[in-house]
Amino acid sequence: MTALDLSSPVAVVGTGTMGQGIAQVALVAGHSVRLYDAAPGRAREAADAIGARLDRLVEKGRLTGAGRDAARARLEPAGTLAELADCALVVEAVLERLDVKQELFRALEDVVGDDCLLATNTSSLSVTAIGGALRVPGRFVGLHFFNPAPLLPLVEVVSGFATDVASATRAYETARAWGKTPVACADTPGFIVNRVARPFYAEALAVYEDQGADPATIDAVLRESGGFRMGAFELTDLIGQDVNESVTHSVWQAFFQDVRFTPSLAQRRLVESGRLGRKSGQGWYDYRDGAERPEPHTAEPAGPPAYVVVEGDLGPAAEVVALIREAGIEVREEPEDNGTRLVLPSGGQLVLADGQTSVEFRDVVYFDLALDYREATRVALSASQFTSPRTVAQATGLFQALGKKVSVIGDVPGMIVARTVARIIDLAVEAVAKGVATEEDVDTAMRLGVNYPLGPLEWSRRLGGDWACGVLDNLHECAPTGRYAPSLALYRHAYASDKQEGGPS
Repeated sequence: MTALDLSSPVAVVGTGTMGQGIAQVALVAGHSVRLYDAAPGRAREAADAIGARLDRLVEKGRLTGAGRDAARARLEPAGTLAELADCALVVEAVLERLDVKQELFRALEDVVGDDCLLATNTSSLSVTAIGGALRVPGRFVGLHFFNPAPLLPLVEVVSGFATDVASATRAYETARAWGKTPVACADTPGFIVNRVARPFYAEALAVYEDQGADPATIDAVLRESGGFRMGAFELTDLIGQDVNESVTHSVWQAFFQDVRFTPSLAQRRLVESGRLGRKSGQGWYDYRDGAERPEPHTAEPAGPPAYVVVEGDLGPAAEVVALIREAGIEVREEPEDNGTRLVLPSGGQLVLADGQTSVEFRDVVYFDLALDYREATRVALSASQFTSPRTVAQATGLFQALGKKVSVIGDVPGMIVARTVARIIDLAVEAVAKGVATEEDVDTAMRLGVNYPLGPLEWSRRLGGDWACGVLDNLHECAPTGRYAPSLALYRHAYASDKQEGGPS
């Protein structure tokens, strides 16, 4: 099954930002495009707006004048659904309500031919449920574009329970022919991206609710240590707090209120107060004229330790030892069978975040996971009220000597980056195990859909197949609500990795 022929007309129903974006993508690819909106005059307004964007593409040298003129000639507002009768594909981008979408597609079936591919751009509703209202549900598929559709490459091609393989394949190949990067997935709550990405927001909010750190510090650690493009608080402000919370709530409800997807009370209060982010002028941050952006907590300068003792293998943090040597600090190595840590002159220990808390031990400072310790510009440390101030100072001075800014946060298990990455890996591994998508498509979706620095499965391979399981096991012991319990799929993933690496048989 191949992509739609360019001679086949394409229709877009719903002319908001997403509908206009999808129409522009199909138009620039070479199709004739018909725009329909139930509100009188909206389709014409949308056509004019798309024409203006085509003008800007010409100004930027991304489209020729002749190409723009030809595209404009192929763009046609439609006054009624009947004018879409000869379209080979109709993509819907209307209100996110099941009844509204079902009513629309029932009406479309009375107009278009049985060979017309019908697609929904829903991000949170069940493709199966929408298609269930149709006379020919096999030709119904999800085509989930990401905003702005003309710029972002990812398209999730979602097969509902009744979707024919031929229809899904045609949708997939059409998206690819339009210059997009499609990924195939089953109809599961949140599809790939909105399912696997939930911990990125949830864990940042949990650290905040536990008073581990303020939003500016959490965002800085996620960016400067975790390698994420944006922190969770600034990203939800950009998305819109109401939109982000709505998706979280939808996924939670769709998974029968699975505790792993529980929405945040702190975010609920923010939405209730009308602080929706950039669009309202205030969210976690203040975007009004003259407002100052809060700075992340950064520790004052401290002297580096004269030496450190390395006990065991630091695993994902092994690069730290090389950096310490390069900084001119003496490194003494001692083999250790039961631990992986740095021992400071104070006698205190510096340990990579593992899902436990400092208060459980005599004198321990935890340091957070980094995507790349050499490139990271900030490292987070956590300690309890019982940790020796001297140990905290030496740990702070050590990382400052490596050229890092240091943020000392509260004694929260798993810190910020480590708990976030562990949970993302867990949901990704589980999605693959349940047949939602392949490993390659999950990694592609998370890199392109939300700009993650690594795909979750790629991250797991880098950290070690059992790393995420170990962190979550410890987190679950600290907070046995079920939120952090590793999935069965992750346990299997961890044991399979252990076998491949020559572990116990």
